[in-house]
Amino acid sequence: MSIPRILNRSLRVAACLGFGAALLPLGGCAAAALPCRLTSATLKIIPVVGHAAATPFDMCASAID
Repeated sequence: MSIPRILNRSLRVAACLGFGAALLPLGGCAAAALPCRLTSATLKIIPVVGHAAATPFDMCASAID
């Protein structure tokens, strides 16, 4: 294996471990609601219709919690 390939794999493993460590403090419900919350936050960026489009995802996250 070449050195860049080893570094690439090491970086990928470190990113996966970091993501996993960030999710550990979240409880089961919070981890399940995360996709709803991320989608809602992303939609709220859109001017005019963003908040209206994000409403179902906010309800989804609050229902899971």
